[in-house]
Amino acid sequence: MKNKLNYYMPAEWELHERTLIEWPVKESLVWSENHKEVLNGYANVANAISDFEKVTLIVNQDTYQEARELCNEKVELLTIPHNDAWCRDNGPTFLWDNEKNLAAVNWTFNAWGERFKPYDLDNQVAPKILEHFNVPCYDASIILEGGSIHVDGEGTLLTTKECLLNTNRNPNLETSEIEEQLQHYLGIKKIIWLNQGLFGDETDGHVDNVACFAEPGVILIQTCKDPKDPNYSISNENLEILRNATDASGRKIRIIEIPGPPARYYNDVRLTLSYLNFYIVNGGIILPVFGDDAMEYDKEAEKILQQVFPERKIITVDGMALIKEGGNVHCITQQMPETDTTNNKQPGLPPKCASIATEWR
Repeated sequence: MKNKLNYYMPAEWELHERTLIEWPVKESLVWSENHKEVLNGYANVANAISDFEKVTLIVNQDTYQEARELCNEKVELLTIPHNDAWCRDNGPTFLWDNEKNLAAVNWTFNAWGERFKPYDLDNQVAPKILEHFNVPCYDASIILEGGSIHVDGEGTLLTTKECLLNTNRNPNLETSEIEEQLQHYLGIKKIIWLNQGLFGDETDGHVDNVACFAEPGVILIQTCKDPKDPNYSISNENLEILRNATDASGRKIRIIEIPGPPARYYNDVRLTLSYLNFYIVNGGIILPVFGDDAMEYDKEAEKILQQVFPERKIITVDGMALIKEGGNVHCITQQMPETDTTNNKQPGLPPKCASIATEWR
């Protein structure tokens, strides 16, 4: 099926205009006693990224001042009402055309299968961001979070069946219909379907915790060597899928393994610790690490990523400040690719979000 939009989703390693982050909302925290730790964690990530590229931090009116006090002056604040703070999932997915003009998709957001309420404000964040930056927007009816997909920028998309085919997202769509929508909105030619994400992931197996592209034809995957750990069978199954996969260009996939850290719990809940939840910035990598019994694993992950991305500076941040709330660095960030948005008025593009969901067929 032809991509009617003539746009595609670029890879994360392309140059960014800026990074978008949403500031935490105390009422949405799973563990409200960690509020201060969470704020410091978000600020540390925003400040680290600001050394590499622009950061726009989305705040509520009543959290503007606390964000301003914790973030450095390079971090720009933008007031947009929101319920929660996971911009990867409820933020826009940016697109390029062949001349690198910018547009974006506004997916429908239902808070990971209506797991957390309310989410009405979160579902309006993406179009408000795009209106602020004057970026043309395609409004999609399909329910999808940005953390559930990863692309190589050349037509290949990586995801998990556990998430995208979950009945709490799009119960009325067949697999082929979901694939057609991804092709239509993102310019995808080939989808690699992993079965599951990491054990206990409350996002229903987001791929950005388990695997990602390092470059076209190369996939990083977090693996587990402990047969007693549920992630052992999950990672082995995903490895087997990747060994037999090809990308949109017909290339066999080169696989690079990153050993996952030991299991860790908080209030008897297993935490989804992942080194794959790093974020690529202009000239750098922001990598969550976990310390204590994971210190050697932290060092190994940093070593492997430095070998994979030799031209990028790796900055480590405390992943424990974020993971207790269910996500990490990649989950709280959303990249806006570099482009000249002033030349962003091509014929046929809507000036603001316009529902064209019926056109994908």
